Amino acid sequence: MTQIQPFIVRRQLLATRMQSGIAIIPTAPERLRNRDAHYPYRFDSYFYYLTGFREPEAVLVIIAETDKTPAKHILFCREKNQEREIWDGYRYGPEAAREMFGFDAAYPISKLDELLPQLLADQPAIHVALGLDPAWDQRIVGWLNRVREQTRTGVTVPGKIQDCRVLLDEMRLIKSTDELQIMQRAADISVQAHQRAMQTTRPGMREYEIEAELLYTFYRHGAQAPAYTSIVAGGANACVLHYVENDAELKADDLLLIDAGCELDGYASDITRTFPVNGKFTAVQRDVYQLVLAAQAAAITQVKPTNTWNDPHQAALRVLAQGFIDLGLCQGSVDAVLESGDYKRFYMHRTGHWLGMDVHDVGEYKQKGEWRLLQPGMALTVEPGCYIRPADNVPEYLWNIGIRIEDDVIVTQTGHELLTAAAPKMVAEIEELMQ
Repeated sequence: MTQIQPFIVRRQLLATRMQSGIAIIPTAPERLRNRDAHYPYRFDSYFYYLTGFREPEAVLVIIAETDKTPAKHILFCREKNQEREIWDGYRYGPEAAREMFGFDAAYPISKLDELLPQLLADQPAIHVALGLDPAWDQRIVGWLNRVREQTRTGVTVPGKIQDCRVLLDEMRLIKSTDELQIMQRAADISVQAHQRAMQTTRPGMREYEIEAELLYTFYRHGAQAPAYTSIVAGGANACVLHYVENDAELKADDLLLIDAGCELDGYASDITRTFPVNGKFTAVQRDVYQLVLAAQAAAITQVKPTNTWNDPHQAALRVLAQGFIDLGLCQGSVDAVLESGDYKRFYMHRTGHWLGMDVHDVGEYKQKGEWRLLQPGMALTVEPGCYIRPADNVPEYLWNIGIRIEDDVIVTQTGHELLTAAAPKMVAEIEELMQ
């Protein structure tokens, strides 16, 4: 059973930051894959962040404190149903959910349309995620109209509609000790998966065989799912940033780029490693790989509280630009290459993203038009790359080299900590492991 106190504390914090009004946060619906088979269920991140409750068909309601009443946390969820539990598994039901997850009240989800207009009445504001789901938006409008019908009796309608994600994104951006412990465990599992992939890879295998090794390791060590569709890209496929077909044969002289991470208890890990299929870098592959590795090292050194979000990216860019000049891919000075954007032919994405419950996690990257300062507890990836496609102005011996190196990094009080440091990335340790 998940420790429930952190979820209660988050609900209390949200109620305080709301200042007034009512928040309504649904979990994700179940989705049909085909016919009567569903996709594996995954709860909504916002909902789970505040509840720890994993069942579908559930809604959280938080009512802020007033001068007369304390804050209140209410759950709507499925009722106990012996027949459905035989088919689909255990359900908490409202009473057990209230007790186990620390809610002030819990009701059957079937009563949502009946009770929500009552809870909305006389509230000054409603905090919801408008625009996320048109059907859900329409339902909220219906509840508000129900309240509006009662105005002649003296009932008032919420005068403001506010996006609850603004408050929740800032809360989720700074990870607690509990969250970081889960993220470290997820990272440890993903590290083992990448190590297994390196040890297993041989020329003649198919990309999906390596993906199977990744998934096996995720599930074997307790992860509930991959955090995203794994990228297992050999040779030219590594130059496709979001390649997911994973069905090509692995050639002896090619590199293999793997971007894969597991999800554990709602939190993602995200690691990319690139290594030679035959276990030995060629001289050219080594040169490009060492360039990307140096760019990543430069970026990681810039992850510290005194710097902005953009500083790691800028550090990586300068190293990459110089490397592209040295390889004959770009011409001119580093500043000229950066100013012209010529480097984007070989490096077209940014150097990282926030990481947390979502692999591309929530949180603004700028505040008031300026890159935000890094703060202790923020989690991010650092993932420079180099992707060299065939072109007339590119030496043929560099064609189809695609390399990305990605680690998960936490901002600390004094600098940073790598959650994924144990995943091999030095040339010598990769080649040794693959032997």
